[in-house]
Amino acid sequence: MDKNFNFNQILLLIIGLWPYQKSKFAQIRYICIFIICTTGILFQFTAFLTSNCTADFIIKVLSSVFPMISVEIKYISFFVNNKAVKYLINYLQCIYANLKDHNEVIIIEKYGSKAKRYTIALTITALMIAQALIHLIVQMWPSFCNIIVSINGSQKRSLFMVTEYFINQEKYFYFLFLHMYIFYYVGIFIIIATGTSLYAYLQYACGMFKIASYRIESAMEIYTSQKIPKNENLLHKSIIYAIDIQRRAISFCECIQTTFEVTFIFLIAFGVLALSLNIFQVYQILSSGRDIEELLMPYFSSVSCILYMFFANVIGQEVTDHYNYMYDTTYKTQWYLAPLHIQKLVIFLLQRGNKSFGLSVCGLFVSSLECFATLVNTSISYFIVMYSVR
Repeated sequence: MDKNFNFNQILLLIIGLWPYQKSKFAQIRYICIFIICTTGILFQFTAFLTSNCTADFIIKVLSSVFPMISVEIKYISFFVNNKAVKYLINYLQCIYANLKDHNEVIIIEKYGSKAKRYTIALTITALMIAQALIHLIVQMWPSFCNIIVSINGSQKRSLFMVTEYFINQEKYFYFLFLHMYIFYYVGIFIIIATGTSLYAYLQYACGMFKIASYRIESAMEIYTSQKIPKNENLLHKSIIYAIDIQRRAISFCECIQTTFEVTFIFLIAFGVLALSLNIFQVYQILSSGRDIEELLMPYFSSVSCILYMFFANVIGQEVTDHYNYMYDTTYKTQWYLAPLHIQKLVIFLLQRGNKSFGLSVCGLFVSSLECFATLVNTSISYFIVMYSVR
């Protein structure tokens, strides 16, 4: 398991959230990142103190603030729930260590490998297309042109976010730009590190459900293929083992729900609002024909919100599908050929499958593709309301 989770470990180490690292350096790193995020958000809110707070200005500020507030909430949540994160990792290691069947080890490693591939792919993609790099080029290009072609006259430079530092922005432009640049990149790292870690946990949960299906299916195949006398005791134990790992998978998912439930509520609220505001920003910029530079930030924020919602709900859908697959597998086996006392156990298992299972948030949202469609639809509805009353 460690070889598949090592990349997540590196990402969490970078931002000071690896639960096994308790050194002073890790604490200092956490404090520095926390200060960078907090000041980055704070200096955007201070713009309200020195500017004319029109509706357009408020929307412009909040459209960039809300996504970063979501990032800091996620960061603080992982730090506060440090012990719970450590427990989840230990829980998975215990499950992995107790697997004796070679095929079961292959199954769990397959899902771990999938989580690692997604983690690497998402990290590389996010860093390659990070809008911060484009902003850097856009912001530095006018000064570069001035040096090369000696353009006369002054050009007003502005940061890619609306901020107020209460100092001469033109004089200290590069220092302020560096702060916002670091703030933006730190936010990307936090989202990737925490998001891919949760994705990896839930992939292992899917692997546990798959193992439960495998245990029932293989036990019934072995039992029905045996010649008389048949080993009823082996079949009975196999079904019990399948139910046990299924119960552990459910318990693991519920632990994640309980640990991050409050965090998920805030992420959903700020995510929907951020998506609505950024869609509105994109529409305003396109309809008014403003500079393409202004379009980059809200466009990237909109795409990021949609992708994050999508992946968060896709993994929830996978968990539900794997949970249901176990009962489909049980139903398709020749369980009716088993002895009566084992049939009763299987029927009890099938009845348990009538109860739906999913990653829910306060019973209001169940992570699924349907939930993703609902969240996007809600965001678009808010955008239409803003467009109607503008």
